[in-house]
Amino acid sequence: MLKGFKDFLMRGNVVDLAVGIAIGVAFTTLVGAFGASIINPLVASIGGGNDMGFGFSITGSAASFVNIGLLINAIIVFVVTMAVIYVAIVVPVQKMQSLRSTAPGVDEPEAVPEDTALLREIRDALARRP
Repeated sequence: MLKGFKDFLMRGNVVDLAVGIAIGVAFTTLVGAFGASIINPLVASIGGGNDMGFGFSITGSAASFVNIGLLINAIIVFVVTMAVIYVAIVVPVQKMQSLRSTAPGVDEPEAVPEDTALLREIRDALARRP
């Protein structure tokens, strides 16, 4: 069981996942600060107040205030985060994979037709019989 766990850790997928989480946390912190310092004041200025933001109150109390400004801020932060991750990570990785797959001197094996593969399986099965 420990050997299987060690093999799982050494595959590299866990390291990639840990790096991805670290990058995600860093981007979330950065974009959260961007939202708190730039987007929130802009949305609050449209709504008319900095105390409660942009929204409406269901009843007269502050506890029932529906803050639409926070929702707008969260959507903007999400879109900016996804755009940064796409531009900074996904596009370069796709470009590297396309360059790697079309690199000169790297030949992909020919695809064997299905009927030929089936005939080979039958031949091998017959060869194994006593």
